[in-house]
Amino acid sequence: MLVPAIAAGAAPELDELRVRLCDALDTVARARADVTYLVGLDAGPRARSFAPWGVDVPVDVPEPMPLPLLVGAWLTAGTARSFVAVADDMEPQECADLGAELAASSRHVALVVLGDGSARHSEKGPGYVDDRAAGFDDGVATALRAGDAAALLRVDPGLARELLVAGRAPWQVLAGAAAGQSHPAHAADLWHESPYGVGYHVATWTWPRTA
Repeated sequence: MLVPAIAAGAAPELDELRVRLCDALDTVARARADVTYLVGLDAGPRARSFAPWGVDVPVDVPEPMPLPLLVGAWLTAGTARSFVAVADDMEPQECADLGAELAASSRHVALVVLGDGSARHSEKGPGYVDDRAAGFDDGVATALRAGDAAALLRVDPGLARELLVAGRAPWQVLAGAAAGQSHPAHAADLWHESPYGVGYHVATWTWPRTA
C-alpha cells in the first residue's frame, strides 16, 4: 500500500501516510549515522522487484529481499544501508539481543524498522475482524509515542500472530537497541491509523548525538 504503483486506486488515500514516512526518513538522514540498518520481517517471497505483488517495479537491492525490506529499500533509494531480516518465531529476548548488537556495531547507528500492526481491524483487512486489533495497535502506538522500549518488549508473540501483526519482531529489535542507551528516547508519534483494515504506525525515536 505504500508504493503508489501497487496501491493503484488506493494511492491518493495514503498520501498523508507517505508524507509522514518522508518526515521520518528525513529525521534518519539528519542523524548522519555511520550505518543505517533496515529491519523487517523475513516472510513471504523474496525478490528484487515488486513483481510478485503485481507490478514489476525494480528496487536497488544487493539480493532478493522479503517485502518489508524491499519496501524499505524503495523508500530509502540512493542511500547507503544494510538489511536485517528477522524471523517471526524469534522470541522477544532474541530480538532485543539483536537490537543491542546492532546498536553497538558503530558509534552512530540508525534503524529504519518496518512492520505492520494488526491486519484484522475491519472487513477490508487481510484477516477476519478481531475485536482485539484496535486495543493492540493502540497499545503499540502508546509505546511508540512514549519511547517505551519495555512496553514493546512485552508485546506477546502469540497474540501478535493471531492478529496477523508483521511488526512485532522488528519493533522488539528496536526496543533492544533502545534499551542500552544512556538517555531516554525523544519520541515523536507521526501517524497511527488503520486504512484498509491494517494498522500503520509512523514514529521516530532519537537520542542526543555524542562525539
